Amino acid sequence: MTNQLLRKKSLELLRQESEDSSLKRSLGVFDLTMLGIGAIIGTGIFVLTGEAAAGTDHALGAGPALTISFVVTGLACLFAALCYAEFASMIPISGSAYTYSYSSFGEIFAWIIGWDLILEYAVGNVAVAIGWSGYFKNLVDGFGIHLPGYLSAATGTPMVELPSGLWVPISPAVEATYGATLATFPTETALINLPAFLITIAISTLLYIGIQESARVNAILVIIKLALVGIFLFYGIPHFAPTTYWEPFAPNGWKGIMTGAALVFFAYVGFDAVSTTSEEARNPQRDLPIAMIGALVICTLLYIAVAAVLTGMVPLSVLANEKPVAEALVSVGENNVALLIAIGVTLTMPTVLLVMQLGQIRILYTMSRDGLLSEKLSRVHRRFATPSFATVIVGLFVALLAGTIDISVAAELTNIGTLFAFVLVAIGIWILRVRRPDAPRKFRAPAYQVVCSLCILICTSLMLALPLVTWVRFLAWMGLGVLVYFAYGVRHSKLARTGEL
Repeated sequence: MTNQLLRKKSLELLRQESEDSSLKRSLGVFDLTMLGIGAIIGTGIFVLTGEAAAGTDHALGAGPALTISFVVTGLACLFAALCYAEFASMIPISGSAYTYSYSSFGEIFAWIIGWDLILEYAVGNVAVAIGWSGYFKNLVDGFGIHLPGYLSAATGTPMVELPSGLWVPISPAVEATYGATLATFPTETALINLPAFLITIAISTLLYIGIQESARVNAILVIIKLALVGIFLFYGIPHFAPTTYWEPFAPNGWKGIMTGAALVFFAYVGFDAVSTTSEEARNPQRDLPIAMIGALVICTLLYIAVAAVLTGMVPLSVLANEKPVAEALVSVGENNVALLIAIGVTLTMPTVLLVMQLGQIRILYTMSRDGLLSEKLSRVHRRFATPSFATVIVGLFVALLAGTIDISVAAELTNIGTLFAFVLVAIGIWILRVRRPDAPRKFRAPAYQVVCSLCILICTSLMLALPLVTWVRFLAWMGLGVLVYFAYGVRHSKLARTGEL
């Protein structure tokens, strides 16, 4: 039984599978880099930076030291990216960390990390869709178009209609603003977050049509997104007053910095999804390392700049909301720029959803091809050369979740799932350096013992900074995954049928 659980895929077998892939190889280094930037810059910088700086009901804020939080998280992701880049240069297969674990640890560990990635990408998609929904609703509200309360939030959320006609969730801030008069306002319970549901369906349709078409749309939106960051910095820097707003710099000390880092880690989630496009890249062993590391470095520098300006131009209390960038600009009188940013974010944030949904579909496709999940999930459309059935299933599943759950739950589950994957990838690189030093590698992580050790250390520290309830949900999901593996995967494994260990 132990041999069954620890059976491994050889590097030679994985390379052969890559050569035999039925997916269309159409992505170059520019496309891959744009996918990386499109995945990274989104909900994290435009939505979560405010909460990470100001704090929430259950988490301390980093304050202006959010810049250090981004440095800590950026270093963790850089070390992880170096490990991913080495694996991608060795194993150009769509399975990302799942496939890497299959060759390093064995099937049971590959299943565990694959199941973990399903969680990471699913709830990541959900968090992005919900974050986009918030910006969309605020944008249309500004034009006097108010969605009904029952179509505006997660299922079961109590909603109230303000005198302006705007429906909002009932919160302590709303209660404090309106006091006893709040009881006289119309109320209702939300049934579904309709904008989040619909944007997910739209992205799924694009991914169904083709990877090249998706990459083109992504590249256009990423260029617009980078311009938005530049516009914010251009108009924000004149209002930068660190002597006023950076005292104290770290109001909650190192604990606040690490808590902030654990939260804004979500801002980096997605660069690893680029590795799931290996079988659709023209030269994956060369282009994937360049794209992943390049996208990460560019985005980290932009994140640090935005965090510094954002926390240095307004009090932290202004940032404690779901649209901190726009609110900060409004508070310093840049209303037109804030409107431009809101429109731009609404238009471009779906790139994150596109890349993360792309990643989840490719993970399911690869696990299905290995026999660990239903073979239907690895069916490729004859005309579009995309995993059509997996695309439909993922689209419907994510759309339903996005319409019914809360963003904070989704973001924290994404973070712990991603960090766990990073730890296993770092351990996997170390194992293969020792076990297969002769394996062809077009990219080698420098000083791999140091890189892997720091990746494991920082990622583990960030995991420990997450709330206990997140750990409980994560372990419950992983426990369910083990049951599914022994009920289905272990008996249908393609590797078991071929007898190769």
